[in-house]
Amino acid sequence: MTVFLCSKCGTAITPELTELAAVPDVSDDERDRDKETRRAPSTVPRGHYAIDPEPWGPPYVVQDDQEDPKPAQSRGPVVCREEGFVISAGSRHTVLVHPDDAAGLQPLPNWVNSSGCCGPTGNEGLNRACPCGAPVATLAADCFGPFELHLDPVRAYAFSQ
Repeated sequence: MTVFLCSKCGTAITPELTELAAVPDVSDDERDRDKETRRAPSTVPRGHYAIDPEPWGPPYVVQDDQEDPKPAQSRGPVVCREEGFVISAGSRHTVLVHPDDAAGLQPLPNWVNSSGCCGPTGNEGLNRACPCGAPVATLAADCFGPFELHLDPVRAYAFSQ
């Protein structure tokens, strides 16, 4: 079992979690979204975590193929900016957890990096902080993308018993 802690203050961010061998495949079918929140099913089930080997979040770079763009990051939508379609060049090996397994995290002041339609898209960078105030995670919880929480691999660390 593994607990994730804040690198700044050592506070436990999660309860004990069990590692999954890989990031689970989740449905992106509109019929599987919650009828009230429009959120997708969580990428990771409660009580578990997975290491996402793919880049997540900013910075973004322009994609080479502008005619057939790919999603900006795993399980996310295609993103077009002024310069064209972009793809994440952000951190690899973020720790994916069910958002409810880190319930003590709070939005950054003034909801920094939390824009979206029905919740934060997760495309702007860290948007959740430890109770000590240190930004440690990115919540993606909008109505058109995945529902997952990415713990930053530098700002949070694992403690296994």
